[in-house]
Amino acid sequence: MPTATTSPTPLGRTLITGGASGLGLAVADAVAAAGGTPIVLDLAVEGSAHTAYQGDVTDTRGVEALVARIVEEQGGLDAVVTAAGIDKPGRLDEIPGDVWERVIAVNLLGTAAVVRAALPALYETHGRVVTVSSSLGVRAVSDATAYSASKFGVIGFARALAAETRGQIGVTTLIPAGMKTRFFDGRTAQYAPGEDANLNDPANVAAAVVFALSSPRGSEVREISVMHEEEPSWP
Repeated sequence: MPTATTSPTPLGRTLITGGASGLGLAVADAVAAAGGTPIVLDLAVEGSAHTAYQGDVTDTRGVEALVARIVEEQGGLDAVVTAAGIDKPGRLDEIPGDVWERVIAVNLLGTAAVVRAALPALYETHGRVVTVSSSLGVRAVSDATAYSASKFGVIGFARALAAETRGQIGVTTLIPAGMKTRFFDGRTAQYAPGEDANLNDPANVAAAVVFALSSPRGSEVREISVMHEEEPSWP
């Protein structure tokens, strides 16, 4: 029978949603560098340097079936990182309902669907889940109702999941602040970070994910906040 150990757990097959760009890609690269096997799930995966599957997490039943196929083809799973995420800033009465709801669908419902489908495989390996929330999952600002609702929801989902599965799998919530990714592309100046914004390198955040994934058996990092040292919104 496996027993608790003080040595790190080797990384294995890690499914990463949103793994073709931004934080997800940084996590995939970090997992590979640490000796694990990243498996990317994203809307567009052409040219990916890692094993990749095309899928839309908002198609919750479809992505559940896709995760089941990934488990079969990869011979199981050791971890899931839910890095897929979008935003559409603006006042509630200015954002069309379908656009508002897609933010919730990607960030929260897609997270739950992927984790739900992966659970049987993770139970077999005593695997780990890292859900990606945001600094806007612990504080609220104007013009971010959809994003904050989804990211607050991710924290609640992960805390409940940790209570539900304790001793069977590991569950960590990652709470990052702004990063130097394409997440802000296409925004008007009102919602884009300024040239002097203190944005973190996604590789630094990915290192925190690897730390959580490689925590010794029997020890769990339940929540971890990562940000630029000059982040003004903390604490």
